[in-house]
Amino acid sequence: MTDASATAPRRPGEPALTALGLSAPALDPADASRHTFPGGGRWRTEVPSCEGPEALAVVLKEASRLDVPIHRISQGSGVWMLTDAEITEMVDATAERDIELCLFTGPRGTWDIGGSTRTDSGGAGLRARGHDAVAGCVEDAVRATELDVKCLLVADEGVLWTLHRARAAGLLPADTTLKLSALVGPVNPASFAVYERLGADSINVPSDLTLAHLTEIRRVSATPMDMYIEAPDDLGGYVRMYEVAELIRRGAPLYLKFGLAKAPGIYPYGHHMRELTLATAKERVRRGRLALDLLARHGADGDMAPLGSRLPGTQSRFEVSS
Repeated sequence: MTDASATAPRRPGEPALTALGLSAPALDPADASRHTFPGGGRWRTEVPSCEGPEALAVVLKEASRLDVPIHRISQGSGVWMLTDAEITEMVDATAERDIELCLFTGPRGTWDIGGSTRTDSGGAGLRARGHDAVAGCVEDAVRATELDVKCLLVADEGVLWTLHRARAAGLLPADTTLKLSALVGPVNPASFAVYERLGADSINVPSDLTLAHLTEIRRVSATPMDMYIEAPDDLGGYVRMYEVAELIRRGAPLYLKFGLAKAPGIYPYGHHMRELTLATAKERVRRGRLALDLLARHGADGDMAPLGSRLPGTQSRFEVSS
């Protein structure tokens, strides 16, 4: 990547539009986030939907080929879809590159017998239905952390609070981080703050939030925010490549998630979907390269957090009673 300090940042199309008398209003400094990641930097990168060791190997190889820096790699099918040997292989491969590995807890409501999730309203969505589903998520969390997974992806506020309490009680390692899924992401500052207080260390927000929405959230919370720069179709299929610099300016500290539109869903993954999964894993890395190239072209690729950094900083929490 280029040194952003060598070139003043510019907005897409700015020189040509200014010459034509079509320049945009000046940016308002009050809109900018004042927050950074601990240890410095305003943005990190994430490659999602990496469903097993073979897909992970494809991602790592392509990242090396295209020189795409990666802070976090996440999986969406769930801990329960991987063997101990597969989890260990993924832990070792990411640790070798100093990349955080994040695995999803399960089961989730869209896969069990609850029919309401298939209605027009969506019912209870991805939440864990009943005590047994919560227990399954906790079992996944304990098993994953025993295999040295340090980040858990969560799609239910009750599970989030339970895992945060388990972390506070020493039932999970103290340095375990809890990431809120994009499938239940908050859409306003109040709900964002609630998820932070329930234990989230990193919070996905829907990719259709406006720039003003991001500024509103940053006025109440410094918790790292995750956002798909290109969202999968089941999350809207939004592509916001040309907004990356402004998303960082307003949303920092921000994880840039390199998703993929116009691709079939692959959860829960199995080998019957191998070719599609490997092909889409490779293309997600390429999408990351395209986004980073745009940042560099606009002189806005500075302030990336150091590779290997993963901790979120200090968060506000609800009190955990004894």
